[in-house]
Parts: sequence; C-alpha cells; structure tokens
Amino acid sequence: MPTYAYACTRCRHQFDAVQSFSDAALTVCPECGGALRKQYGSIGVTFNGSGFYRTDSRSGSGAKSESSASSKTESSTSAKPAPATAPASS
Repeated sequence: MPTYAYACTRCRHQFDAVQSFSDAALTVCPECGGALRKQYGSIGVTFNGSGFYRTDSRSGSGAKSESSASSKTESSTSAKPAPATAPASS
C-alpha cells in the first residue's frame, strides 16, 4: 500500500498516512481540525536490469570513444577564425 504525505493548511502539521488506492483522501487535520492538503514530492525510483547503466550502452571494442575523439579534433581545427583582411583603401 502506498504512503501519502499530508500537511495542514492551518497549523502546518505534517504527517504520512498509509492508504489503499481505493481509500478516499484525508481532509481533516487530526491536530487542529483544519483542512489537509496532499503533498507531492520526488519519488525514489530504482531501475534494475540491462540498459539502465551508463556502461551498458558502450561497445566492447572502444570504437565509440575513438570516433568521438576524432570528431573533437576535426571540430577544433574547423573552429579557427579566418585570417583578418586589410580594409580596402579608396
């Protein structure tokens, strides 16, 4: 069963409640009787299996790293600015 986080809009009391998917959301604060609001936060997700790790997509021969190194060399040579030309005199 999932755990939901609630916070009171009046007294700012925060708590967690374990509820079924079919249960209605809580609406009354147990501390002061004020209105509750469901809190949404980041969820810790773990991906297991092949394809989820950085090393899974790499080729075994290292050809990918060589091709990226050669493209970096080419791009650095083509990124040089053109030589400046002298202004034409009239």
